[in-house]
Amino acid sequence: HKKVYRIMKSLELRSKVRAKKKFFAPLVKGIIIEENILNRDFKATTPSSKLVTDITTIKYKNNKKLYLSAIMDLYNNEILTYKIGSNNNNDLVINTITDILAQNKLDGAVLHSDRGIQYTSRLYNTILKENKIIQSMSRKGNCHDNACIESFFSHLKSECIYLNNYNSEEEVINSIDEYINFYNNIRFQKKLKNMAPIKYRSHSCNS
Repeated sequence: HKKVYRIMKSLELRSKVRAKKKFFAPLVKGIIIEENILNRDFKATTPSSKLVTDITTIKYKNNKKLYLSAIMDLYNNEILTYKIGSNNNNDLVINTITDILAQNKLDGAVLHSDRGIQYTSRLYNTILKENKIIQSMSRKGNCHDNACIESFFSHLKSECIYLNNYNSEEEVINSIDEYINFYNNIRFQKKLKNMAPIKYRSHSCNS
């Protein structure tokens, strides 16, 4: 994403490019803490107006770990984008936000997270500001402030991860891909009038 490259250059940060144009985002000294603007108001009346994000750890064979970073739209609980990596670092979060910015214009949207070091970095904060995204953060040590995406991660693990014995990283990634596709397109939710997230969005836009 060209704007992300420009921001990193303005902050005098170097980036290396992986395959598939992923970024290596360096750690930057100093943290930025924002207010809890979302304040547990999880109801959104328009798509992409209130988003939440977080990272969860996925354990598999011999206590190996992968990390899933996801962004959810509170309008319909849809997982708009996600990234899976072997390291829980700035790269994972920057790749996630870069991906969603390539797909959507998010001017004025609220993006809520916890106070993890990736979300308090100067680079992350600058990317959001440059794209006119309002950053919101949970209160310290309060997971309930980000309950919706925590709930999604819980369903992912209980309905998918814990039911399988994975032998490889590839198997885990394929399983997560399949579950998120199922979650977005098939798994109905009571709060969405017993529709799946994407169907609910389509139905609402056409009604």
